[in-house]
Amino acid sequence: MTTDKPAPGKEPSGVDLARVALRAAREQARARGDAAQQRKQVRRGGGLRSGAGADGRDPMALGPAINRLLAERGWEAPAAVGGVMGRWPQIVGEDVAKHCEPERYDEDERVLVVRCDSTAWATNLRLLAPTLVARLNEDLGQGRVRHLKVQGPGGPPRRYGPLRAPGSTGPGDTYG
Repeated sequence: MTTDKPAPGKEPSGVDLARVALRAAREQARARGDAAQQRKQVRRGGGLRSGAGADGRDPMALGPAINRLLAERGWEAPAAVGGVMGRWPQIVGEDVAKHCEPERYDEDERVLVVRCDSTAWATNLRLLAPTLVARLNEDLGQGRVRHLKVQGPGGPPRRYGPLRAPGSTGPGDTYG
């Protein structure tokens, strides 16, 4: 996932640099246009007025307002990944979605963490990981997900007591 700010310790790549430069150029052009508009209105003796023409102070629809906010804050990629998490069954299929669900996305490492309900499904998903990463990148854009981290079931905390063998981890969900 790309943002306007490079990850700590990493230099921005070509695509990131181009995105930052384009956004800065647009903001500078918008500022120059706003300043010229204000000077023109002052010369006419009006100061800042709202008129029949559209300007930056006009109300806008919710969809474009949210898209503008996402772009200004650099939240496009997290929002796209969130959309994928909502469409998980369509992306991976109903059978896999019944047993595996995405938990979180690490933006810096570009890793999607998925938890499965059994070790058998976790193993199966590890085998499908390259295909799923390719499918996710088709949907999100290349390089948004680099790795799929598959975790098995999260069991209860290990209890230690008088009937436990030292160093025992206890039975897993499939005894192994």
